[in-house]
Amino acid sequence: MLKETIENPSCRIIESFSADDTHELGVRFGREAKPGSVYTLDGDLGAGKTVFAKGFAEGLGITENVTSPTFTIMQIYEGGRIPLYHYDAYRIEDPSEMEEIGYTDYFYGDGACLIEWAGNIEEFLPEHITEIKVERDNEKGFDYRKITVTDI
Repeated sequence: MLKETIENPSCRIIESFSADDTHELGVRFGREAKPGSVYTLDGDLGAGKTVFAKGFAEGLGITENVTSPTFTIMQIYEGGRIPLYHYDAYRIEDPSEMEEIGYTDYFYGDGACLIEWAGNIEEFLPEHITEIKVERDNEKGFDYRKITVTDI
């Protein structure tokens, strides 16, 4: 069961108590996503980013198996109501790599972008994004996640 607290008009905190909760939150975001939406997804390894991404794709109506695009920088998933452009910027060392994959076609295109490790490509991010930060707190339980959503 998700528990949501609104910090201010542009920031809310959602508490997830299981992987199913995190997945369901992703589904909700996927259902609300519009063409040109850009979401950044931040969290430590094992925090639940891929679980959220799988739910996000499901919310878009994508049935293909979603995995972390660590070695490809970007995966494109189609077959839903809009495409999902799933980035993993962890291994980007040179900004020119973003230009080589034609990021503007995707950031300002007909799908939704979900970007993991977006801090590595901050200079390329559009002015308006939704930041999603997933944090573990083992004192509250192994499956507990604090998810902070900030509209910028």
